Amino acid sequence: MLRRSPCEASDFLVLAERESSCLRAKSLYLPRLMPKAIARSKTRKAVSKRFKITGTGKVLRQHASRRHLLSSKSGKLKRHMAKSAVVHETDVARIKMNMPFA
Repeated sequence: MLRRSPCEASDFLVLAERESSCLRAKSLYLPRLMPKAIARSKTRKAVSKRFKITGTGKVLRQHASRRHLLSSKSGKLKRHMAKSAVVHETDVARIKMNMPFA
């Protein structure tokens, strides 16, 4: 029984032929680009903590000046500042853009 050595010339030819066919196949293969996922807009948490969107689409906010130095303010002023106020129409679009799921 004849034993072939692992480094015979015919083996090199087969390997070289296989390598060249792989290279040819790689050059002919055009990968299809995966479609890009649509950019998902996330909720800005700072905006969601400061504003509330009603069922009709109005944006509500809290009044300022209600945290400290309350002894100098009248009771009527403090009562009125406790209620929510409607955001001005020029700011509504920016706030809603930062709260896409509201």
